[in-house]
Amino acid sequence: SIYEMFGNECCLSTGEVIKIIGFKINKLIASICENNEVSRFSPKVELPLNFPGLYKVVADKTPYTSIEEITRKVSIGPTRFGHPCFYSPEDIKLSNLTIKHGEQITFSSVEEVNGMMAVNCGVVRNNQSHSFTLPLSQEGKFYECEDDQIYTLKEIAEWKIPKCRNRIVKLSNTLHTWDSSNPLPENFNGCLILTPVYEVQAVMKFRKDIVHILSDLDVEVKDITDSYDISSFLQPLSLEDVFERTSKEFPMVAEIMEGPSGSQKPYNLLHTGKEIIIHKKYQATRVLASEIRSDSPKRHFLIPMSYKGKFKRRPREFPTAYDLEIARSEKEQLHVVATKAFDSPHKELFSVSVGDQFLVQQCQTSEILYEGRKKVIDVLACEQILSDTYKKVLLPMYMEGGFVEVIHDKKQYQLFEICKEFRLPFNVKVSVRDLSIEEDVLAAVPGLQFEEEITDCYLMISSTSSPVESWEIPVYRVNMSVHLLSRDVQTVVPPVTKTTVEEISEEQYYMVRRYENQTLHPPPRPPKKPT
Repeated sequence: SIYEMFGNECCLSTGEVIKIIGFKINKLIASICENNEVSRFSPKVELPLNFPGLYKVVADKTPYTSIEEITRKVSIGPTRFGHPCFYSPEDIKLSNLTIKHGEQITFSSVEEVNGMMAVNCGVVRNNQSHSFTLPLSQEGKFYECEDDQIYTLKEIAEWKIPKCRNRIVKLSNTLHTWDSSNPLPENFNGCLILTPVYEVQAVMKFRKDIVHILSDLDVEVKDITDSYDISSFLQPLSLEDVFERTSKEFPMVAEIMEGPSGSQKPYNLLHTGKEIIIHKKYQATRVLASEIRSDSPKRHFLIPMSYKGKFKRRPREFPTAYDLEIARSEKEQLHVVATKAFDSPHKELFSVSVGDQFLVQQCQTSEILYEGRKKVIDVLACEQILSDTYKKVLLPMYMEGGFVEVIHDKKQYQLFEICKEFRLPFNVKVSVRDLSIEEDVLAAVPGLQFEEEITDCYLMISSTSSPVESWEIPVYRVNMSVHLLSRDVQTVVPPVTKTTVEEISEEQYYMVRRYENQTLHPPPRPPKKPT
């Protein structure tokens, strides 16, 4: 018989036939690292994969000796995590290209080329990408490149720990306040050596779920792959696997092997054994919003464009005159009140008192006298609002003060109107909740800042027993496994699709912002004081 404890199989009966479908890190054993070695005074602590925080990966100093070894030990895949980078200390001469020593090589996929297995690679030179393949038989020393991205522990466990190796990581952001339940020392910001503890994922002939077997289970097994018909086993697919399928393969019928966690719709409906129709895959736009509050942690949301609630504007805050220039628009004049005094060191520029009100005009240059010499600097032209008149003044762009917006616009806006008419970030509060959803989580939030529009990957699914409504399921934020059923699907117009406001964790918020912004240039810094 089979016994189960804490979601893991603890005993397998003699003669049981199982098909191994994968290995997965179940948890991590962490030790504090000093000079790339375990600290003598560091106790080992167990970290679950959902342990909070963001981490930087420290490049492994031990080289790989061939491309084949890299493909065996390092995760290479179609997602943005599965493109590891290496360099060779020696030149690599190919038929049409020479890879220079120390040049960063990005590995993107493994495939058969002219009857030989090879890795599709690329290098970037002068902002131009050059593609080539390296055969698995290619030998030499290959070292990991430094990685400046940040990751959650779960991402590191899935993509960034090579098989048969440990991984050193540096804590980048704790995201949470320390408490006594945290296994790491208070104010810790150093490096950790992570040792993975694996579990084996398997399927059995007469079970429709995925079996999880801890790697330290004391059991003897025999490889019968060559003498057994493995097609009789189910083939589990993750949502990412389903999304990789071509659009022509949709719609499809599937049965859930492992459902997602969560008590809200639709996740509470997606339980093991339920049959679903996956109508199509697509990308959809969301607005990333955060709760406006001075203390942390803030709540974060992804709001679909179909949200039917209405919003009223809330005042924005601007720490510098430079921020006023960024927020200025042609559509309406920006009216602000100073919340912090500023004493100008130059007579040509205006000194600001708390409570002064301004209408922001435009950015221009102005000549000032600085240490006996004339100097041209960027300034912000404004009109100071007096009791019965307006006074033209110039504020230095480097001015560090404080301003709060004065809102004259009392109109109620829908989400798509705000995205069309205003520049984000933009502050709002819900004035009319969305009556089409049972519980509008945004209505209870006193203030929201719309930060940016993002594009994400979704699957449209519905229940086979009740196909009158369908749901959007985010591919990269829902852990769920299915297997496809061979039944044909009647080609029907997709039913009415229900979209939900998705509340995301702080780690997910950082991930969304990181990947949305990784191709963008950082905003220019405000001008400095003249020197």
